[in-house]
Amino acid sequence: MKHHIQFIVLGLVLIFCAGCVEDNPKEGANQQQVTAVKPKNDVTENLNISFLLDLSDRIDPKKYPNEAMEYFERDAAYITSVSEAFDMHLRNKRVRAMNEKIQVFFDPEPKNPNINSISNQLKFHITRENASIELLDKIKSTYASKPKEIYELAISDNKYVGSDTWRFFKTKVKDFCIEENHRNILIILTDGYIFHKDTQMKEENKTTYLIPQTIRRNKLNTADWQSRMVEKEYGIIPANSDISDLEVLVLGINPDKKNSYEEEVIMQYWSDWFDAMDIKRYELKTAGLPANMDKLIKNFILI
Repeated sequence: MKHHIQFIVLGLVLIFCAGCVEDNPKEGANQQQVTAVKPKNDVTENLNISFLLDLSDRIDPKKYPNEAMEYFERDAAYITSVSEAFDMHLRNKRVRAMNEKIQVFFDPEPKNPNINSISNQLKFHITRENASIELLDKIKSTYASKPKEIYELAISDNKYVGSDTWRFFKTKVKDFCIEENHRNILIILTDGYIFHKDTQMKEENKTTYLIPQTIRRNKLNTADWQSRMVEKEYGIIPANSDISDLEVLVLGINPDKKNSYEEEVIMQYWSDWFDAMDIKRYELKTAGLPANMDKLIKNFILI
């Protein structure tokens, strides 16, 4: 009888310990499978994520080749990282609270109808009425493949008309990228330069464009570039005001290597521009390899 009781007690102890292991996994193979980026504690907020793609000649692999990884491939991988963060947010949110959007924009719109067709496929609005595992899987797979098709079509067309980033902020950003009761995030894929043939304005020492020639002409290629920039009030003309409801993540900045200070100057131009438009939260990132950028991108979306 005594041995019988001992077996019962031992069995209860083993069951209890097994439950503890499940609730508190130790370090090891299973623990390493947990993603390094976790969703925010508050997943009740509604996400409204927009992409603005710069399809200028910066993506041309012949004009700007990169042995490590072509720039258009980096862009596509960054987009995938954002969509994965969006997916993580959705899968940690109650269905009845879902009201999320994700979409892709260009300015100007490409003339290739196939590109515009694909961009329409990348527009999703997830609500309690249509939310399902199948829809979430579809969004994830679409964003993993379709953006690269856009870049490949643009490269094959070989008709680069530039990207009118300034005009997008002037006339479209409020209507296209900002929704009430949402956390509005705009992801800009660009090399950091702003130019379009139809938007070339100047007000004193501020312009609607930023190109390497601008930086050289303003003599911002020496160690005293910052003091000179402040003194001369160089910068980008504010395209809008009070867009504090918008968060912006700029990815892919690729400065001209001829100027050692080019990256810092570009960052300053963009920072001053965003500050002037009352954008409270933004980050500017260079064109790093996607494996190194993935966590930074997901942190911006989720943390």
